Amino acid sequence: MVLTTSARGGGGDRAPSRRQGCGLAPAGAAALLAGASCLCYGRSLQGEFVHDDVWAIVNNPDVRPGAPLRWSIFTNDFWGKGMAENTSHKSYRPLCVLTFKLNIFLTGMNPFYFHAVNVILHCLVTLVLMYTCDKTVFKNRGLAFVTALLFAVHPIHTEAVAGIVGRADVLACLLFLLAFLSYNRSLDQGCVGESFPSTVSPFFLLFSLFLGTCAMLVKETGITVFGVCLVYDLFSLSNKEDKSSNGALCPCSPQQPGSPQPSSLPGHPHRENGKQQRFPHKGAWGGCHSPLPPEPKSSGFPVSPRAVWSMMRYLRASSNRNFLLTMRPFLKRAILVLSYVLVILYFRLWIMGGSMPLFSEQDNPASFSPYILTRFLTYSYLLAFNVWLLLAPVTLCYDWQVGSIPLVETIWDMRNLATILLAVVMALLSLHCLAAFKRLEHKEVLVGLLFLVFPFIPASNLFFRVGFVVAERVLYMPSMGYCILFVHGLSKLCTWLNRCGATTLIVSTVLLLLLFSWKTVKQNEIWLSRESLFRLYPRHASALNNLGTLIRDTAEAKMYYQKALQLHPQHNRALFNLGNLLKSQEKKEEAITLLKDSIKYGPEFADAYSSLASLLAEQERFKEAEEIYQAGIKNCPDSSDLHNNYGVFLVDTGLPEKAVAHYQQAIKLSPSHHVAMVNLGRLYRSLGENSMAEEWYKRALQVAHKAEILSPLGALYYNTGRYEEALQIYQEAAALQPSQRELRLALAQVLAVMGQTKEAEKMTNHIVSEETGCLECYRLLSAIYSKQENHDKALDVIEKALQLKPKDPKVISELFFTKGNQLREQNLLDKAFESYRVAVQLNPDQAQAWMNMGGIQHIKGKYVSARAYYERALQLVPDSKLLKENLAKLDRLEKRLQEVREKDQT
Repeated sequence: MVLTTSARGGGGDRAPSRRQGCGLAPAGAAALLAGASCLCYGRSLQGEFVHDDVWAIVNNPDVRPGAPLRWSIFTNDFWGKGMAENTSHKSYRPLCVLTFKLNIFLTGMNPFYFHAVNVILHCLVTLVLMYTCDKTVFKNRGLAFVTALLFAVHPIHTEAVAGIVGRADVLACLLFLLAFLSYNRSLDQGCVGESFPSTVSPFFLLFSLFLGTCAMLVKETGITVFGVCLVYDLFSLSNKEDKSSNGALCPCSPQQPGSPQPSSLPGHPHRENGKQQRFPHKGAWGGCHSPLPPEPKSSGFPVSPRAVWSMMRYLRASSNRNFLLTMRPFLKRAILVLSYVLVILYFRLWIMGGSMPLFSEQDNPASFSPYILTRFLTYSYLLAFNVWLLLAPVTLCYDWQVGSIPLVETIWDMRNLATILLAVVMALLSLHCLAAFKRLEHKEVLVGLLFLVFPFIPASNLFFRVGFVVAERVLYMPSMGYCILFVHGLSKLCTWLNRCGATTLIVSTVLLLLLFSWKTVKQNEIWLSRESLFRLYPRHASALNNLGTLIRDTAEAKMYYQKALQLHPQHNRALFNLGNLLKSQEKKEEAITLLKDSIKYGPEFADAYSSLASLLAEQERFKEAEEIYQAGIKNCPDSSDLHNNYGVFLVDTGLPEKAVAHYQQAIKLSPSHHVAMVNLGRLYRSLGENSMAEEWYKRALQVAHKAEILSPLGALYYNTGRYEEALQIYQEAAALQPSQRELRLALAQVLAVMGQTKEAEKMTNHIVSEETGCLECYRLLSAIYSKQENHDKALDVIEKALQLKPKDPKVISELFFTKGNQLREQNLLDKAFESYRVAVQLNPDQAQAWMNMGGIQHIKGKYVSARAYYERALQLVPDSKLLKENLAKLDRLEKRLQEVREKDQT
């Protein structure tokens, strides 16, 4: 587009603009992009918490409602586990977790607002991408708009935007772009001379470091922005430009001090109407050096000779100069950035506890292959597969795990052709950039490659094992590079084609954008619920297994587990789930077989060992259960849950001292394992070490303030006569779980013991009104009424309890014993005796009932039978002083009677 002198301007010529418009105002372009994004993802606002959302938000102790804002957010992983724990996935994303917490603080657990934030963030990323492309990539604003539009509607982003946990990718991408722009802004964009651009704004340079760190704290891939900035600086920002009055680029020969400039060049080539005008970092680096040897003419290919020649001519031109002096500005920035990256990487390793995450073969089968060739070929093919998802997102899946993409085990596998094709294309694009080394052109290819490659490096298995085969949401950032390269390619094709061909290409592009939009809308419908998500890919064993866990109908769940095993017979989690299902159906032998197979194909799956061992223990096959636990601890030495479960087994089999060591090991492996702490407290309580028990209960409360921890602590205080403390603890527990009957009942019991019988009665009757079958409520009411000396009401509630017909004979015995006590208080001794008699028939070990029967006979003067009942009770409680006193009294009475009889006879 050629500009003429403005009718209103002065006599001087204007420098023509390098940027071509798209016929659309920036505000209009932004509105269209935001509208396209909202139309594509508006359906996701109706979605639920699905897939990883459940673990990252609903079940995350750092996020869920009621959880206080604690420092643990900065020490735990994305899922709420301590970063140093062996079971942690080591995904450190505290800033993303804070956004979840803010969502809950403002709008509660309503998924609508979680999805709304994701859609808004996607709109912002799209707009910032257009701005970035407009300022640093394309000369034509229209190309920047098309790039952002393609990004806005691309179906590969569905998981990142419609899945709430994908916020980590979206927000990290936004911070990535802002850090890149800030780095760009920190440099002298109007630099000319014999050096790299200087840093004109240290603030923006430091701000880019801050934004990049924030991106890393949202998601790990955010750290790659520093690599992008440095390479972009080296290859592109160091270019200089010198423009003539007509806007053409011209090499500037070195000027001697004081030598006049040619009259054809204006004194200030970058001024327009007397105002300083900044230009992006364009221009030939040759403009800062003496004239270079002429480059051989070429039609564009082959690229490799051009790249080599370009490098050689640059080095030859610079051979007589102080190269380090020339690069000093860039080297300063590079040293600063690289030093900072080393610091934050050290922090990242430190917060991880110096250990990498542990994954199973099911998560990433290729990384567990013993053959280097298989790993190399599979990893290489997965790169091509990811690129194919960007090019043709036809088949998308929420979880590409084992079985979804078979391993590439031989060089004769036809899929290697895709790998070779990708390698050739990437090599040509890279050489294309080198061919333009230190020259104005081909910045689109450079930026496209940087945005495509660098953010994907952490997911490539190149430096460490990742926990997935393919994850669509990790392509959110790399897709920016794909969109830039795609649109740049289209623009080049349009210049090579005739008018008809270019029109056809434009129409095809519009149709592609519409097709992508339709696909994105349909894909959003799949992410509305867990069930629709798991039904997405019926040939996926993991999806079928997950669907089985979701279905409540056991027959249908069993069918899905079996289908998963048909597709992948060695799917250890499907074997485990099917085994547990059969276990619940009392098909124990089949369950044992399946659980053994689950261990066979997943020897590091700790849950399978625990489930199998507990099943064997239920069948009293203690030796086999012991062997399973031992094998599990050997194969999964870092499993805290396994050590905890083994401790429970040892307590049940009468080895509490040995159990202590395993509880402590579980806590050592997982310092926040409050279940093991509570179990250890209960163990010490059973051993009579109340102070140790109290200490472990309190330590568990420091980790997690939960009702299930407060309850045993309250019981400890109650049973040791510390009723005030018990009352406070049970009130806290009831406040946390007001609907839990057992806690309210325990609280009423404490109130009754403390003499607050009216409040205890009211609370217990309220529970009975909610659940008329509450046996313990009737027993407590009986004790309350007895304390109030209202024996008629006490008898009435005991009769109601007996009408419930409990199955346990000991419980019925207790009820008849209580009934006998109430009848005895009313001096109905014969009825009381009958109740006691029924009680001992149901439970012959009821010593108190035997003693009370003896007492009644004692009162009635039936000393022989009274002695028999007393002696039976004494056999059960030989240390009872009361029984011995009663027997002594009986002896004295009998002796006195004997003396009376002998006196009468004389």
